[in-house]
Amino acid sequence: MNTVSFPGLGLTLHLNRVAFSIGSFHIYWYGIIIALGFFLGAVFCVKHGKYVGIKGDDFLDALLWGGPLGIVGARIYYIVFNPSLYFTDGKLDLKACLNIHQGGLAIYGGIIVGTLTAFLVARHKKISFAALIDLTAYGLLIGQAVGRWGNFVNGEAHGGPTSLPWRMGLETAQGYMEVHPTFLYESLWNLLGLVLLTLFLRKGLRKFDGESFLLYVAWYGFGRGLIEGLRTDSLYFFGTGIRTSQMLGFASCAVAVVLILWKRSRHPRPEDLYVNKIAKTNSDQSTEKES
Repeated sequence: MNTVSFPGLGLTLHLNRVAFSIGSFHIYWYGIIIALGFFLGAVFCVKHGKYVGIKGDDFLDALLWGGPLGIVGARIYYIVFNPSLYFTDGKLDLKACLNIHQGGLAIYGGIIVGTLTAFLVARHKKISFAALIDLTAYGLLIGQAVGRWGNFVNGEAHGGPTSLPWRMGLETAQGYMEVHPTFLYESLWNLLGLVLLTLFLRKGLRKFDGESFLLYVAWYGFGRGLIEGLRTDSLYFFGTGIRTSQMLGFASCAVAVVLILWKRSRHPRPEDLYVNKIAKTNSDQSTEKES
């Protein structure tokens, strides 16, 4: 049970991390919230696949593989950069590694493994990998916006002390603290990114396949870099004082911006977009049948 308050708003919440139990087996809110984000992201992507030329069935096939493997990647990334929690006397504690309902997933690991999986699925199904990850970007924003509330229930992923009106009060290892609700910052940042990128997609502003994904990388990377500087539970780069996610966030943002500018400078043609190629192919096939 976690007690979380927002003193500036006069709000106090008593949060039970366990949603319900079946005998001695507990179902945690963290897992339910992650699953909800996963589901909502999938529904959104299936509905919007027509904007990038990806069929709902093809996206779901990629999700079937990329979703579970992405979670594995997120867990491995967290373990690699936080080894003290999972190694005892130099030996890996497999039970602790599998205990993900207590938290401990790093989104960058999920993105890396999920993207590699999407590439293999796209190759197998002979569809555009760039268009597929464009669509996937929207699911990632939804999953992250919703998933951060799992951190809220667990009382984790918070920032350092603050006196701002929206500060969050909770019990930590150091006692009662009033801190930045960084889980909320990141959730709202991703929600705003979703709105902006959805408008970008629906208005037909994409100039090349992969642009939505690069915009997602730039948006999320920049926001994560800023927010990570406020957090107290950062993963550090192999014992150095460098915050891994902050370094990766700013670096990925810079690379994405450079790639977007470079691709746009080459004046990509609308007819080269995968969705337009699919439309032309379907039109040509329809004309052939009529003739």
